[in-house]
Amino acid sequence: MRVLLTGATGVVGTELAHQLRTVAAAQGHPLDLVPVARRGGGTALPWRMGAEPPPAALAGHWDVIVHAAASTRWTLGRDEAVAANLDPLRAVLALADRDTHLVQVSTAYVGGERNPEDLRGAEFEGYRNGYEWSKARCEEIARDEHPGPLTLVRPPLVVGRRTTGEIARFSGPYTMLQALVSGTAAVVVGDPAGHAEISPVDEVAAALTAAVLDAPPDRPRTEVIAAGPDSLDLDTLLDVICTTLNDFRAAHGATPVERPPLVSVDSWERFFLPLSDQYLSPIQGQAVRLLAMFQSYTSMRRPFEPTWKVPDPAAAMAASVRHWAERRPRLALARPEPWTLLGPGG
Repeated sequence: MRVLLTGATGVVGTELAHQLRTVAAAQGHPLDLVPVARRGGGTALPWRMGAEPPPAALAGHWDVIVHAAASTRWTLGRDEAVAANLDPLRAVLALADRDTHLVQVSTAYVGGERNPEDLRGAEFEGYRNGYEWSKARCEEIARDEHPGPLTLVRPPLVVGRRTTGEIARFSGPYTMLQALVSGTAAVVVGDPAGHAEISPVDEVAAALTAAVLDAPPDRPRTEVIAAGPDSLDLDTLLDVICTTLNDFRAAHGATPVERPPLVSVDSWERFFLPLSDQYLSPIQGQAVRLLAMFQSYTSMRRPFEPTWKVPDPAAAMAASVRHWAERRPRLALARPEPWTLLGPGG
């Protein structure tokens, strides 16, 4: 089985390459896995998809293409999102034929609630940012332009491995950990009872591995990775994060961090946000923007309906926080700096 994996050095791609080789060997599947990444690295071939022709080594028939490469930045503008995510997909599709099973890594949030008034939703047709919009468009392109079997895999926010918390790169939800321990996240915006969907990266890789090694679907198939009704609510998520951080801090003689208060979205937007540019420092202002990006991801009104169920997300979150703290002890043990108001023009 000849398999092309894009985004092979990313969070999901790194985990998938390891798991796919391990499972294929254990099950006796002959596997020719060819990893590619924008800058290469390790065994991955360098290829700037959509900006240059593919390397000669990528010619020929592919049994499976796993397209995991993407820019996940929430600040992408529309043109940036096209260049970062849509153009690379079309470059990958040019390597596929009607017998190629395309496994496209998307995001669970393309199936979530859409609101044209939410953040930059008007610019992105109701999606919250350029990343979500581009992944929805990629799903449409894959359905319309790929002539062969198609599996769409939609993970939520991705954290480390279930038992160890290990992950290739600290990004996405990990930026919130730093904001909490540094004191720049003075409040958390959202609904305490709102749903916060997460998945360990090895769970995402398991779903992708199954898609690669199983028989291709007869019709386009969508795999939603989520805890569903067992997902964490925002209140519990904060408890897990703060408890785990403070256990680590206590073991190293550091004072505990205080759990930040929860502020409703309405109160935040009406009373707090208008004052931020006028009274907060640049670093605090950056934290405000970070909070605004996270609020709709950590307080969804309804959970996703999973086809691939994530069990015990609280344990997975705790393992991820512990691993982050062990790898970033200077940050995890830092003394939080409380917010101070600068005053107009300060």
